[in-house]
Amino acid sequence: MSEQVRLTLVGATGLVGSELMAAAVGRESVRINAVARREIAFPSGARMEAVLADPEEWPGAIAATAPQVFVCALGTTWNKSGKSEAAFRAVDQELVLSSARAALEAGATRAVVVSSVGADRHAKSFYLRVKGEVEQELGQIGFARLDTLRPGLLTGPRQGDRRVMERLGILASPLTNLLLHGSWRKYRSIPAACVAEAMLQLSQTKTRGKFVHDNESIRREAGRFRRN
Repeated sequence: MSEQVRLTLVGATGLVGSELMAAAVGRESVRINAVARREIAFPSGARMEAVLADPEEWPGAIAATAPQVFVCALGTTWNKSGKSEAAFRAVDQELVLSSARAALEAGATRAVVVSSVGADRHAKSFYLRVKGEVEQELGQIGFARLDTLRPGLLTGPRQGDRRVMERLGILASPLTNLLLHGSWRKYRSIPAACVAEAMLQLSQTKTRGKFVHDNESIRREAGRFRRN
């Protein structure tokens, strides 16, 4: 992995995005440019740049980063959206898709995107239905390679926006993980740092096609990243 790859990251201020920046510290194989609406706390030793802009100006900001790979860890929560379906879609669907299209138009040929286990455009759950719709639309944009990650419950130092049930789920995850076997393994919790490492590994893979990664695949890719 000697050739340096230019990544444009959206969602840098979130849990996975912050872990991705930390995992990239000291890695000469990637150069990260983040596009965000507010200031980003860079990890110690990070060598990267950030373009701050309002979301409606993101297409121009993304183009300015000249991306080779579009990396998306963008997402909001039901509470942060004011429990509004329109507000939730504005971030998790509309902003994700407009950013992806801008990256493609700016020259990106690959995309690595975080979705969710259970994503399905026919799901009864609004959250999972939106995630499934976004996956389908991303697949139609035209990237030569698209990697979609579907992690289980993310664990890690999220700042202040954990829901009560989510906190309880994380506390119980060491036990529940032991109970989830076979096809249910994909619902196990997984560290956000592991997801971030997998994203960095996949961002440097050039084989064409569309690939979906569950927990097991994410852990394998993260392992490859650590060995490099």
